[in-house]
Amino acid sequence: MASGKSVAIVGATGAVGLEFLTCLERRNFPVGRLRLLASARSVGKTLTFRGESLPVEELKPESFKDVEIGLFSAGAAISREYAPMAVKAGVTVVDNSSAFRMDPEVPLVVPEINPEDIRHHKGIIANPNCSTIIALVPVYAIHRRNPVRRMIVATYQAASGAGAKAMEELRVQAADVLAGKPAVKKVFRHQIAFNLFSHNSKIAENGYNEEENKMVKETWKIFHDVTVKISATCVRVPVFRAHSEAIWIECERPVEEAQVREWLTGAPGLRVVDDREGNTFPMPIDASGEEDVLVGRIRRDYSRDDGRGISLFVAGDQLLKGAALNAVQIAEILVNGAVAPNRASTGVVRLPFSPDTAVLPR
Repeated sequence: MASGKSVAIVGATGAVGLEFLTCLERRNFPVGRLRLLASARSVGKTLTFRGESLPVEELKPESFKDVEIGLFSAGAAISREYAPMAVKAGVTVVDNSSAFRMDPEVPLVVPEINPEDIRHHKGIIANPNCSTIIALVPVYAIHRRNPVRRMIVATYQAASGAGAKAMEELRVQAADVLAGKPAVKKVFRHQIAFNLFSHNSKIAENGYNEEENKMVKETWKIFHDVTVKISATCVRVPVFRAHSEAIWIECERPVEEAQVREWLTGAPGLRVVDDREGNTFPMPIDASGEEDVLVGRIRRDYSRDDGRGISLFVAGDQLLKGAALNAVQIAEILVNGAVAPNRASTGVVRLPFSPDTAVLPR
């Protein structure tokens, strides 16, 4: 490989790990040396990067010697154990798990929204939850011009959000059901083929599941604003890849539909798909493999009489912008070394969020 940064991918054989490879290659990231790390059962496998076959190595405490950037996507438990080791070895970690997202010392970053928060990292930068990223890229294009005071979200989350085994379970179940066989459930508690169900995460005391509560707290942290009122309903649907979301927002001031369309058009990370005449709007089949979040169904919310409501429908690739791509974009900012503020305010933005000062309603 050419001269460049020494990069390690932790969880290299997983669905997001494979997308890390694709993103690094497609975006011509300056990789000088690449280490592919996974569990012992993956040792012996090889993966291809820029035409070169690379071995998968077992993740060990000593795996991070001479590594500069670590892209982690192996689950929260692995991140909690190994990310501090990597940081101690001099690695800057971009973590795709939930392990550090609510740590007030760890920036939670969407490059299109709060890249300046990267300045405050102490070795670890967290990737938000996939549903949060896909929702906030379009919402922030509005929020930065007319602050969003309330947001209601209904998600339609693909099997890819639960990993490669979940995607395979959907494929096998669909074939079995069509053949008149019973659907065998291994990854999901409920049948995923030809069905949908409330997101398969633990229900908290407030009645919301973990995915829904993540969207609330992560939005507060990314926006630096715990006053935004948010309610989410997260649902798993029988789609292989790419999440969709219906979003209703209430702005601080009255807002025109044409104005919102203008803000969304050309905003970073977005592509407007809003053909009313052809009845064509964002779909997961079109978002799959795309770096941009697709946004459409841009319309007034007529349940409000004050002109402050807007409704949207979005679709985004959960494995790309919802995970691997967002992390690689963060790594690109680290490599470039310059972070331009993306906010109306000037000066250094401090991280105001801590779980103790922003408690979810019960």
